[in-house]
Amino acid sequence: MVHQEQYLTDSKQECQVNVKHETQSFPNIPDKIYFRIGEVSQLVGVDTHVLRYWESEFSLIKPFRGPSKQRLYRRRDVKNLLRIKYLLHEEGYTISGARKYIKRLTDRGYDLAKMRWGDPDSTPDTLLFEIKQELQVILEKLERGKKTDS
Repeated sequence: MVHQEQYLTDSKQECQVNVKHETQSFPNIPDKIYFRIGEVSQLVGVDTHVLRYWESEFSLIKPFRGPSKQRLYRRRDVKNLLRIKYLLHEEGYTISGARKYIKRLTDRGYDLAKMRWGDPDSTPDTLLFEIKQELQVILEKLERGKKTDS
């Protein structure tokens, strides 16, 4: 289901972010602690070489290496890979753009593991987020006003 486009003005970067929201259901991730690269490849729906490439491009993907030196991904890694795939394939971000978007979210204190990607009520592009941003701009203006009055 495609939701109407929403526009968010980012006061810190003075730019507009245009985000299309699509409701997406991620696959059910089996209740395991570690996943081998082949399993993750099937869950995410990309080849193993793509997973290795994304691992080199996104610092939040850090598979554990077991005694056999094979990559073992945690549930958090699988979720983050699904989010990366969503940004790249559904939202149309480039690798660089997705990396910047994720960094901006984490810098603002968002926990990527708790966000439901594709759910408009769980992303920063909601009315609540916009109100918070506007209030931060107002607060900054008030603080600047105090400094000039002193």
